Amino acid sequence: MYGFYYDPTYILVLIGVVICMMASSNVNRTFNRYSRVWSHTGLTGREAAEKILRANGIYDVQVQHVSGNLTDHYDPGNKVLRLSDATYQSASVAAIGVAAHECGHAVQHATGYMPLKIRGALVPVANFGSALAWPLILIGLLIGGNSSVVLINFGILLFSAAVLFQLVTLPVEWNASSRALRALETSGMLYEEEIHDTRKVLRAAALTYVASAASAILQLLRILIISGGRRRDD
Repeated sequence: MYGFYYDPTYILVLIGVVICMMASSNVNRTFNRYSRVWSHTGLTGREAAEKILRANGIYDVQVQHVSGNLTDHYDPGNKVLRLSDATYQSASVAAIGVAAHECGHAVQHATGYMPLKIRGALVPVANFGSALAWPLILIGLLIGGNSSVVLINFGILLFSAAVLFQLVTLPVEWNASSRALRALETSGMLYEEEIHDTRKVLRAAALTYVASAASAILQLLRILIISGGRRRDD
């Protein structure tokens, strides 16, 4: 059994943290760079979002401002598309790209895009699993006996649901970006060179989800290693 003061599996956690930090740094750096490149149309993120929504026949989604940096998101429950400080009133290619991406989620919702439905169904399970998986596993490791195996296995199952949520998120985000780029190309809101810049922003954002999924998988691997070591000790 791994000791409480030295656990070699912490290297997996460290790798996950580094991957996420690198992805976060990259998206911030890329967004900041292209937030200084103004679009030829002069449309703000809010205006671009409204045009894309209307072009897709979506009239029941409100576009609202939300405070924070890169806190943009689509709320399917309330049918609200929220754009952050750096997006709402900005006319940069980065802002328009992010706004279009969130519109992609609204279009997914309106058209019943299956991966989005699956992700929505996994949200409560993933939240529950993330909160309780490690406490259950740690209790199982401490108490020993047959009941510990049940707790550990249940903890692994819960954490696996959280990992599954991260994996399902990937196609949802990629598809939203594809829809965004297609909408910007066909509407003429951005020139070809501006589309190229926007693609870089959306690609950097997508990598943050890849990093989160990789980190979650590494965490699951760590759990499996720890629980496997405990079973061998028993």
